[in-house]
Amino acid sequence: MNATALATRLLAERPRPRGIAGWRHAHWLAVGTVCLGAFLGQLTAGITALVLPALGGHFRAGFAAVEWVALAYLLVLVALLAPVGRLSDLVGRKTMYLGGFAVFALASLGTGFAGGLWILVACRAVQAVGGAMMQANSVALVARGVPGHAMRRALGIQAAAQGLGLALGPSLGGLLVEHASWRWVFWINVPIGMFGILAGWFLLPRTRARAWVPGVADGDGGGGGGVTGGGRFDLSGLLLLTGASTALLLALSTASGLPLPGWAAAALLLASALLTLGLVRQERRAARPILAPGLVNTPGVRPGLAVALIGYLLLFCPLVLGPVLLAGAGVPVVRAGLVITLLPAAFALAATVGGALLPRGWSDVDRCRLGAAVAGAGLLLLALLPVGAATPAGPLLVAGYGLGLLLPANNALVMRAIPPQCSAVGGGMVNMARSLGTALGTALPVLGVHLAGAASGGRTVLLALAAVAVLAVALVRPAGRTPGRSEPGGA
Repeated sequence: MNATALATRLLAERPRPRGIAGWRHAHWLAVGTVCLGAFLGQLTAGITALVLPALGGHFRAGFAAVEWVALAYLLVLVALLAPVGRLSDLVGRKTMYLGGFAVFALASLGTGFAGGLWILVACRAVQAVGGAMMQANSVALVARGVPGHAMRRALGIQAAAQGLGLALGPSLGGLLVEHASWRWVFWINVPIGMFGILAGWFLLPRTRARAWVPGVADGDGGGGGGVTGGGRFDLSGLLLLTGASTALLLALSTASGLPLPGWAAAALLLASALLTLGLVRQERRAARPILAPGLVNTPGVRPGLAVALIGYLLLFCPLVLGPVLLAGAGVPVVRAGLVITLLPAAFALAATVGGALLPRGWSDVDRCRLGAAVAGAGLLLLALLPVGAATPAGPLLVAGYGLGLLLPANNALVMRAIPPQCSAVGGGMVNMARSLGTALGTALPVLGVHLAGAASGGRTVLLALAAVAVLAVALVRPAGRTPGRSEPGGA
């Protein structure tokens, strides 16, 4: 078998069984499969946020070093989401999505066996490659796989699956750390990943009628409709994006106690600013820019991406900060995990059925503005109340409910503004904004605690988050246009 034939066999997408493909509700089976990947990714994020203190004790490392177990994953994710989205237009989204499950599961197995902190960080970076393959395609698979009238509901279900993963993460992480080992925090991903491969193989429709082979002309029109075609891959843009993100997070880690020279933080901030300016210039002139300025400049897309970043910043800051504050108040790790679980649990509930409490006819813009305002109120209450075993419960529920209204509606606004043939690239940009928000939500609490102590620094961070929520209210904009969307038609 020659190389072309082997590539054709490996990259070919298999259709669903006829009985499944012909069922009129089959698109919800595909949504369920995408939700499994969303659940897995956020389960890992929720568990990792709680296990960081345990890793610091095991490896005898400071919090500024241990946080890179989370940040390394997020940096690779940010760097790969957009290019993987482009590659998925060529190879096929189903192929890339299933490959993501496989890479994620294998890397999770290696992460659990890591014998040193920086080996663990490296394994997490490999794990992020699989995460990028799943996340870059998740929104696109939902947006293109369901009828247009059901998209908001489908995206809400996907957001609920993410919220469920986040909700189970802290409590499950607390149980595993206390009664087993931190290694099981990563090994638990392996059986879920294997099940995801089987489910996707049978339940996801194929997104290409035939396999794409590198170097072979593709004339079936299955690519990105001008987004993927023509020109060289924007490697310079990818390197600038990765460099700018890495320099910014290293600067925050240096200010948070990472053992680097004192002048390093200022130098890294300057480098991040210069690299960002270089990225803007590069994306304007590149033939195939990874950030697709044409899409970013579509009315409604740019503010929508900013709101997605802010939403995940608001979601992850309390997840990282909460265990530190509760541990300082003498709350056991298992109980702390259960308290922190209330935030993503309320997020998942609101993303699924929260809209039932709102007046009929409310637009996604109305939902976004209300959700951001409610989330800000919850974070403000959290900042003003004393820290204890039970007092954060109410504010966490309020903040989670607001975020559950905000994020699915905002995702729907962004995806409606993006042409259907660019949905994979657009979905990659949405997920990249999420990941940047998650990275900042991981780094900023560590910085606040390092500079001002757990109680005072935590309160300052929460007050700043409440102010950022007000900014999100002001940023929400209606989509500039609603392009026609094709009905799901893949087998």
